[in-house]
Amino acid sequence: MADSSFLDWPFFEERHRKLAKDLESWASAHLAASHDANIDEACRKLVRELGNGGWLKYAIGGIAYGAAADNIDTRALCIIRETLARHSGLADFAFAMQGLGSGAITLFGTEAQKTKYLAQVAKGTSIAAFALSEPEAGSDAAAMQCEATQRGDSYELNGEKTFISNGGIADFYVLFARTSESAGSRGITAFIVDAKTPGLEIAERIQVMAPHPLARLKFTNCRLAVSQLGEPDQGFKVAMATLDVFRTSVGAAAVGFARRALEEALRRATSRKMFGQKLADFQLTQAKLAEMATGIDAAALLTYRAAWLRDQGQNVTVAAAMAKMTATETAQKVIDAAVQMFGGQGVVSEEPVERLYREIRPLRIYEGATEVQQLIIARGIIKRFQESELSQGQVKGTEVTHLAGERKA
Repeated sequence: MADSSFLDWPFFEERHRKLAKDLESWASAHLAASHDANIDEACRKLVRELGNGGWLKYAIGGIAYGAAADNIDTRALCIIRETLARHSGLADFAFAMQGLGSGAITLFGTEAQKTKYLAQVAKGTSIAAFALSEPEAGSDAAAMQCEATQRGDSYELNGEKTFISNGGIADFYVLFARTSESAGSRGITAFIVDAKTPGLEIAERIQVMAPHPLARLKFTNCRLAVSQLGEPDQGFKVAMATLDVFRTSVGAAAVGFARRALEEALRRATSRKMFGQKLADFQLTQAKLAEMATGIDAAALLTYRAAWLRDQGQNVTVAAAMAKMTATETAQKVIDAAVQMFGGQGVVSEEPVERLYREIRPLRIYEGATEVQQLIIARGIIKRFQESELSQGQVKGTEVTHLAGERKA
């Protein structure tokens, strides 16, 4: 078992420590790092197992709908993703997509929408997906061109979505489409699209370096009821609010991958004989292990700080971006160092560190690439600075006015 001393940090409550312990026991008994070649079926099986184990109830909000609590516990979400990622990248993916794919329903859904979808997501009997990206709208989500045109008592959806996780196996998609000619992020509305809706086609299955269900979706005169998700033309806010919840958990998954890489590196370094001593006896190895461990703790601190802040009801747009950026970039470096310690064995297919090397790379891109996180952080701290300067200027102006009044008196 990986070092769990971080659970003693003040970010956590006793229920979080119990959750981590229980999930570790379950994961050790139920999860394998490698899976059958049929990734679709492997994902379906994992979703069912996660549902039966009671873990998916943490991916949604609303006790009435089968959730662990009325509000999503971000720290619990992160603990689960970190633990699952350390054991199985595909299990982490399956859990994360149940949360991300239904997150907008938790946050903005009507009573009827929550009742219909959330309980099934928590049980693992319905698979969710989040359909935001398009061929010409990835990081720049506001540039989307997929259109939903209102026609009487329904919308007609036309366009494409691509790089959609769970595409091809999802039972429903939370989808975002342009509903007015307003520029940029204005005029986008969120919808729930059932997978069997006429006009929805799986146009292409996309194969990637860390295999998981991924597809390009095509919509041709696809009719949707006028019961959209959230307010009309406010879909961009729905998407960003959903990402704000789950972006921190991407950092947690990266920490999980990094912790597993450090475990493997330590195992290799303390057992591998070289030049009459162990690999761990070399100072260069020790220095690298120190960098890896320190980087992981720094990433974990930022991740769980962001999770704690959100659970306190604070805005975490900047904190979540810092966590996601730092954790994913750090994990890439840690895993690369682990591969280096394994030498030629580190690039053998399905060796744990080789698998981790493939699994970490997408995390630096999805839910906002590192460069996007840098923009979010910079804009956030600039805005904070300007607001602080304005506030101080107003205070000084009040003081000057007060002094002038005293002199006149």
